[in-house]
Amino acid sequence: MLLSVLQANAVVLDIEANLRTVDQAARQAAQAGAHLLLTPELFPVGYAPLRLRGELDPAAIPAIRERLAGIARSHGIALVYSLPAPASSETESAGGTGWHISAALVDAGGREILTYAKVHLFGDEERRAFVAASEPPAVVDFHGIRTSLLICYDIEFPEAARAAAARGAELLLVPTALSTGFEAVPQVLIRARALESQLNVAYANHCGTEDAYVFGGGSVVAGPDGALLAEAGDGQALLFAEVDAEAVRAAREVVPYLRERRPRVYREWEADLPQERGLPGDGRP
Repeated sequence: MLLSVLQANAVVLDIEANLRTVDQAARQAAQAGAHLLLTPELFPVGYAPLRLRGELDPAAIPAIRERLAGIARSHGIALVYSLPAPASSETESAGGTGWHISAALVDAGGREILTYAKVHLFGDEERRAFVAASEPPAVVDFHGIRTSLLICYDIEFPEAARAAAARGAELLLVPTALSTGFEAVPQVLIRARALESQLNVAYANHCGTEDAYVFGGGSVVAGPDGALLAEAGDGQALLFAEVDAEAVRAAREVVPYLRERRPRVYREWEADLPQERGLPGDGRP
């Protein structure tokens, strides 16, 4: 499968401008023969958590979703996009209110075939604007490749990628909004996640400035051996990479990480941690 990854600069709350950018990328990717276009986290509305929470009308979101589905249909290409989504009833009953950060995969006919809500929120603004989800990543068969979703900070936790791999994922699609100063994430962590769970990982970032945030680009696609299949610099780009399930299966036969892991033992290790010490925090602001 030929995968395309959009790296671009969004305009906060200029939905028309952002959808034009997605539409142009979808047209270019489809003309190049790509089956799917991956776009960055919250790209249709821009990344500015508190402004989105205060200024974006929730009633506008279904229409944005339909516009994105229409882009997929008009160009005959599947699309992954990220938008705010109403928090689940389970989360609300646990004391949360408001929105999740979500991602969806729609097929070339505009039909939604996979959704995910972000589990690990990053930074004070995201935690004030959104509610963390708790559902595991689901997996769907897409063009013969078992495909799953995570969002941004999620991929920095090996447990999240491993949860997708344990459910059969061979391709992990990750919309992100990674600001400058964390370049080790695409260069080191994405490749590590791909290698340790032996799957393809595609990671789509913003570039440029959006309100107070400066994004460094660096979008990547990594293969199941940790090799870079495609990478972007710090400017606008449309990446292409061939991904397939056979490379995943071959890697898992050579070194059977998934078969030989021992989850029960790991749970026992964590259960034995001293209660007064507990686990450390994430160490990031």
